[in-house]
Amino acid sequence: MNCPTGSWPLSSLSKAWFSYLRRKGIACRIRVRANTKLTNARGRAVQARQLFRHGRLNQPVVLVGARLLWAERWHVSGMRLPQGEHLIVVSERETESAIADYARRWEVETLFGCLKTRGFCLEQTHVRDPERLKKLLALLALAFCWAHVVGEWLAQHEPLKIKQHGRLAKSIFRHGLDHLRRILCNHLCKAERLEFRQLIKLLSCT
Repeated sequence: MNCPTGSWPLSSLSKAWFSYLRRKGIACRIRVRANTKLTNARGRAVQARQLFRHGRLNQPVVLVGARLLWAERWHVSGMRLPQGEHLIVVSERETESAIADYARRWEVETLFGCLKTRGFCLEQTHVRDPERLKKLLALLALAFCWAHVVGEWLAQHEPLKIKQHGRLAKSIFRHGLDHLRRILCNHLCKAERLEFRQLIKLLSCT
């Protein structure tokens, strides 16, 4: 299991968390700040960005051997970004895919956003029982897939507007969720009931 995280100021709590992941054998892809101190090939502590300053833009580099970081040995990967920043990721073992693994965190955060404030408000639940939580998450997973499929279906008939910054005016998920909500809130209307049956058929295909 990967445990991608954002970049944060290192604290004693952070150190304890990283050590815990290592002890439990949980695979991690953790981004660190460019000014984080770690050892170079000679064992001298330097800022992490210095080890990647000669790399090509958007070309991941995996440092050879584990480096001393936060009093532990970590493997380090990184690359230069076009904006002049650095993406530097540490992992518990050497791997060529550390940067690619970390990039998947955006998918995870997007899903969390849909399950929480941008969709189903999961954070407002007071459910604590593990079995009931398991059933709730299973239901939300099904609802998320349904809303996304409906959004894709709608976009095929009428493409979503694109704003000036190049992004969609509304996400595919939100487009489908809003449509489902409108149908369900007007289920007494004959036309809405007919469309609801059509949407049920979409659900059966997920």
